[in-house]
Amino acid sequence: MGRPVAFFEITSHDAERARKFYGELFEWTTEADPELGGYAMVDTGAGPDAIGGGIGPSQGEGDTGVKIYVRVDNLDDYLARATKLGGQTLVPPMDLPGDFGRFAVFADPDGNPVGLWE
Repeated sequence: MGRPVAFFEITSHDAERARKFYGELFEWTTEADPELGGYAMVDTGAGPDAIGGGIGPSQGEGDTGVKIYVRVDNLDDYLARATKLGGQTLVPPMDLPGDFGRFAVFADPDGNPVGLWE
C-alpha cells in the first residue's frame, strides 16, 4: 500500500505576506501562533478529509519554498530508505510539540526537500 501525502508546508522569508497571498488566493484561513514562532496552521475549508498544512517563517538558508510531508509508519526506516536510494537527510527525526508524532526532512536526488511524518 502506498503512503499518503498528509501535510503541506509553505515557508517564506516574509511569512505574513505568504499567509496573506495564499489566504486570499485560495480562501484559506490562517492565524499565526506566537508560541510557534509565527507559524500558522492552514484551514483550507475543504472539510475534514482535506490535507492539512502550515505557513511559517523560514528557519534557515535554503528552506524557503513548498514541501509535502508523507505519512509513514516507521520514520527511521523510511529515512534510511531515502538515503539508500540517493537522498540526503536535511532534518533528522524530531518530536513535534504536543502529541503530534515525529518528523524528518530529506532531500531527494534532485535536491527537493520532502518531509516524513510519523
